[in-house]
Amino acid sequence: MSPPFPFSAIVGQDEMKTALLMSAADPTLGGVLVFGDRGTGKSTAVRALAALLPEISARTGCAFNCDPARPTDICPVCRPGAGKRRPRAAKRPTPVVDLPLGATEDRVCGTLDLEKALTTGEKAFEPGLLARAHRGFLYIDEVNLLEDHLVDLLLDVAASGVNVVEREGLSVRHPARFVLVGSGNPEEGELRPQLLDRFGLSLDIASPREVAQRVEVVRRREAYERDPQAFAAAWAKEDARVTAQLRKAAKALAAMETPTEVLEMAATLCLRLGVDGLRGELTLVRATRARAALAGRSAPTPDDVVSVAPMALRHRLRRDPLDEAGSTARVARAIDEVSFAVAGHA
Repeated sequence: MSPPFPFSAIVGQDEMKTALLMSAADPTLGGVLVFGDRGTGKSTAVRALAALLPEISARTGCAFNCDPARPTDICPVCRPGAGKRRPRAAKRPTPVVDLPLGATEDRVCGTLDLEKALTTGEKAFEPGLLARAHRGFLYIDEVNLLEDHLVDLLLDVAASGVNVVEREGLSVRHPARFVLVGSGNPEEGELRPQLLDRFGLSLDIASPREVAQRVEVVRRREAYERDPQAFAAAWAKEDARVTAQLRKAAKALAAMETPTEVLEMAATLCLRLGVDGLRGELTLVRATRARAALAGRSAPTPDDVVSVAPMALRHRLRRDPLDEAGSTARVARAIDEVSFAVAGHA
C-alpha cells in the first residue's frame, strides 16, 4: 500500500493547512469545512494529516477506540465481565474515518450483529463508523451532497458527543467525539445552515494563480506517483517536525491563558458583524489560542484574532440584502474597523 502524499509537500493552501493543524491541536474547535474547486488538494490534505497525528492509547481489539481510563459500558474488550482479563493498552494511529455519501444509517451508527445473533442467539452490537471515528477525525468528501437523514444524525451526535442506537429491541449508547472535516464544491449544492454552523472553521480555497506554484505542484505530484515510497521518505523529516509541533501545541494549550485584549477584540468583532449567539466567538478565541500554540507562543495576541477571524466567522454571517459584498469581504472590513479602534483611533 502506498503511503499518503506528505502533508509538508503540499504546495500553497496555507490557510487550509493551518486550519487542519489547529483542529488537530485543539479538537474542541469544532472541525473544518473546506469548499473549493475540484483538484485543489482538499482530500489530499485531510489524508496527509492522518499520517501526522500523534498515536492514541487503546486496548487491543477495542472497536470503540475507548480511552483505557474511561471505557464505554458496552465495550466487550474493555469491560469483559467477571473473571475475564482485559488486554493491555497499546498505541494505535489516531483514526481518520471516511464517511462515504452512499453509507447507510446502519453503517454510520452501527447495528445488530446478525452473525452473532444467528449463531449464538445473543443480541450484540456491531459498531459503525461513528465508533471508529471516536477520538479521531470523521471526513466527509462532498459533504454538501450528504443525504438529509445523515445530516440530522450527525448534528445530533456532534452536539451530544454520544451515539444512540435503537434496533430490534437493542438499545445502545456509546461516546462518539470526533473532529468533523468536510469538503465540497459549492457549485454542486449548498450545505444546510444547521450543519454549516456546526463547523468551527470554514475555508474557501482556489487553484494556484502563479505559474511557479502550479509548476511545483505538478512536479511534486509526478515525483510522488513515480515512486511514492521514496517521495514520502524524502519528506519524512519535515512531517516529523510538524508532528512534534502538534504535540507541543496540545500541551501548551492546556495551560494557556487568554489576554483580556484578545477577548475584547473577539467580542467587538462578533458584535460588529452581528454574529448570532456565542458559538462564533468561542471558536474565534479557541482558534487564536491554537494558532499561538502552534507558533510556540505562550498566549494569543490581536494579530492572531486578525489572522483567524475570516475562517472562524465567514460562514456565520446573516445574508444582508443591502450589502452585496461576500462574507469574506465583510469580515475583512470589520477587522479593519476593529483594528483601527483598538489602535486608539476610535
